Amino acid sequence: MSVGTISNLFAVGAIAIGLIVIALVVLRLLAVVSSGAAEWWDITADSLAPYALWLAFGAAAIATAGSLYYSEIAGFVPCELCWYQRITMYPLTVVLGVAAWRHDRQIWRTALPLSIVGAGLSTYHYLLQQFPSLSAGTCSTTVPCSSAYIWKFDFLSIPVMALVLFAAITLLVLVDRSRGETAAV
Repeated sequence: MSVGTISNLFAVGAIAIGLIVIALVVLRLLAVVSSGAAEWWDITADSLAPYALWLAFGAAAIATAGSLYYSEIAGFVPCELCWYQRITMYPLTVVLGVAAWRHDRQIWRTALPLSIVGAGLSTYHYLLQQFPSLSAGTCSTTVPCSSAYIWKFDFLSIPVMALVLFAAITLLVLVDRSRGETAAV
């Protein structure tokens, strides 16, 4: 498969996951003010909780594989912010995999800081792509953080794909934490 085809698959997947994350966040916010939404949230979260850590592990594994594909197969040289995002995503693959296997409900203490920092880095990286003048001189001139190797649907770049997966991981870890013991899958 070509880099373009793989990028299209990643882009469509990121959009689908992003829409699901947005829908779940909106449902959770509505649950605060509406008893009907609260019932739907409870049903949804209870259904999701037994698989939350496995899904979070899957998201981290896909992000890790995707970043390795882009650098090692497609030949994209990662910029400095890409490396920082990798520093937060790669350990998530390992710790979430182990936590899902061991049914470790305390993983939120490790996973949330990594996913939240990663989401912040991804957001900043995307803003630099949109507004290069925001750069504080943190990136090199040979591999600028403002350039986008991938640009799909007039808004989606690699940092946005990473942001979506960091957001999904954050949401899934919070669902696992709030819903009790993770069932064996």
